[in-house]
Amino acid sequence: MNIIAEISRWAIPLLLLLVPIVAYFRRVPVYESFVEGAEEGFKTGVRILPFLIGMLVAIRVFVDSGALNILSHWLRPLINMLGLDPDFAAIIPLAIMRPLSGSGALGVATQLINEYGPDSYIGRLASTLQGSTDTTFFVLTVYFGSVGIKKYRYALKLGLLADIIGLIASVWIVTKVFY
Repeated sequence: MNIIAEISRWAIPLLLLLVPIVAYFRRVPVYESFVEGAEEGFKTGVRILPFLIGMLVAIRVFVDSGALNILSHWLRPLINMLGLDPDFAAIIPLAIMRPLSGSGALGVATQLINEYGPDSYIGRLASTLQGSTDTTFFVLTVYFGSVGIKKYRYALKLGLLADIIGLIASVWIVTKVFY
């Protein structure tokens, strides 16, 4: 296990050293390529800034207005109807927040883990859900917006379907593996 830890510790520094050396021997202008890439990255950052600000404001309004709590409350009867553990209702805000914001979802997951414990059903489910789903609306807003895609077509539907499948898979995996 110490070998893996050492490889992990040295992997990125070695790559950062190896790539410029290989580029130099292939006669690639290393510094000029770096500066050009940094300039493109800066332009992309400036281009996505309005989309990012809009998304963050919308998420803050959604949470601060109480809409997240109302939606969570409305979904509780569905949880009961499906015969799931009543504690499962605690995961609803995370399931709703995850497609919207990674940092917001991380905050909700942290609260759940602090409240229920990391080795509890809810703690394990929150952790598994964090790794099984994506920030669908964030991806559509920021990444699609940065390259100028205005018609999402099926991306929204498929992204949300993937998030629902991730939620279902998380519940199934945590239930089968840990309980």
